[in-house]
Amino acid sequence: MRDAPTITTVRARAYTVPTDAPEADGTFAWDKTTLVVVHVEAGGETGLGYSYTDASVAPLIETTLAPRLAGLSAFDIPRAGAVLWGVVRNLGRSGLAATAISALNTALWDLKARLLGLPLASLFGRVRERAEIYGSGGFTSYDDRQLREQLGAFVEQDGCRAVKMKIGSQPEHDPQRMAAAKAAIGDAYLFIDANGAFTPKRAVAVARAAEQFGVAWFEEPVTSDDPAGMAAVRAAAPAGMEIAAGEYAYTIDDLRGLLEAGSVDVAQADVTRCGGYSGFLKIAALCEAAHIDLSGHCAPALHLPVAVAAPRFRHLEWFHDHVRIERMLFDGAPVPRDGAITPDLTRPGHGLILKTRDADAYAV
Repeated sequence: MRDAPTITTVRARAYTVPTDAPEADGTFAWDKTTLVVVHVEAGGETGLGYSYTDASVAPLIETTLAPRLAGLSAFDIPRAGAVLWGVVRNLGRSGLAATAISALNTALWDLKARLLGLPLASLFGRVRERAEIYGSGGFTSYDDRQLREQLGAFVEQDGCRAVKMKIGSQPEHDPQRMAAAKAAIGDAYLFIDANGAFTPKRAVAVARAAEQFGVAWFEEPVTSDDPAGMAAVRAAAPAGMEIAAGEYAYTIDDLRGLLEAGSVDVAQADVTRCGGYSGFLKIAALCEAAHIDLSGHCAPALHLPVAVAAPRFRHLEWFHDHVRIERMLFDGAPVPRDGAITPDLTRPGHGLILKTRDADAYAV
């Protein structure tokens, strides 16, 4: 048996892409999105990973984390993970460090699959052929026309059976905005996301008011830092409305805390934050043990191989900003059909390749 190829080079670079219009949610406003792209080389192949994070993560990867990967087997991803999490012990595992490790982990899995000549979905082992998506946008900065056009297009053009809108920055306007959204999407399900904008009591009032618009999903009605408050909202919410959270789970313990508190009907996880594909698969196992469905947060192109592998996976967020960026910067970005995306099994790894010349215009 030949020796396993060892990691030789790790490169990281940040790119910042302006939004196509001002955007806001219940607690934040932005006009650009930054991602850090990682390439890891071994055995004549290159793996790609990325995370939507701060540009400071690129030098963190190149100066602190990359040297610890040099010489490790490209096949032994658990060992690489143990090394990386050990390096950041005194830096703090959550936040920026977790996004850095997540980008490296997705790159390592892509590299391993390319070395083996396999599509990553096949390396993980598929539970399903495709991943259902739901349209996501509906920013609080949008006027009613923008809201209707964007959410309606998710249904009419992409075939989404559910769409999500932001609420909470001007709560007095939200009922009228929800009515406009529901009129635009017809029979599709309406989801709302407060991004932790409310207190538990206020969130319960919002949930009851939203029931008339057929809202089926209320994401982060309160901050995920308050599992007990979220559990209280879940207990008081209308019977047909599910409570969801988990996008800020940086470690498996973060998500375990939400599950143990009874905070969610559906858990979320984000491969660009939770430790990459390895962390996502651990969270998927945790959700399976708890009999809770799992939904992928944002970065749909990167999530796709693991989305078709997770046992209780429900759907993937087709987030406006990330869909736009992934189409702009990567060859191989998936195209929805009938409300779902499907891995391209003719391409090794996750199938994504950075369009270097196009991306250079946005390099930080």
